Amino acid sequence: MILDTLTQWRRYAALSQRFQKAFAFLHQIDGNAKVGRQEIDGDDIYALVQKFTTERSTDGPFEVHRRYIDVQYVHAGRETILWTPLSSLTKVNMAYDEKQDAALFALISTTTPLHLSAGQFAIFFPDDGHAPGRIWEQPSEVFKVVVKVRV
Repeated sequence: MILDTLTQWRRYAALSQRFQKAFAFLHQIDGNAKVGRQEIDGDDIYALVQKFTTERSTDGPFEVHRRYIDVQYVHAGRETILWTPLSSLTKVNMAYDEKQDAALFALISTTTPLHLSAGQFAIFFPDDGHAPGRIWEQPSEVFKVVVKVRV
């Protein structure tokens, strides 16, 4: 897991050659982008543009992915994303679904809250359980982009 600001993206370009395209996309995003899937480089890199209101930290499960790394960027608003290593997730809510590239796990009490505000991103690798969209002090309207980068 990595947490940083978009201005520092070059530090992570060496992790995967696909990250450069992912961050280039994030740099051109504005608050008027259409919600939904946006193509970047076919199924290797694509973005999910989202608008939502944050929820209580007790709502919703942890998710993990196998084929994609998530770059979750908050363009506007603020949210908490709960993080925990995959190895600590034991209660399966949904077995891994290859089509969705996701498995869901029950929330656990030992998590690390990551607080993201506008201009910040978090990178979640396949061993990172994450539960996004949580309240940070109070509910917030969030405009967010999740770039899916094939492993």
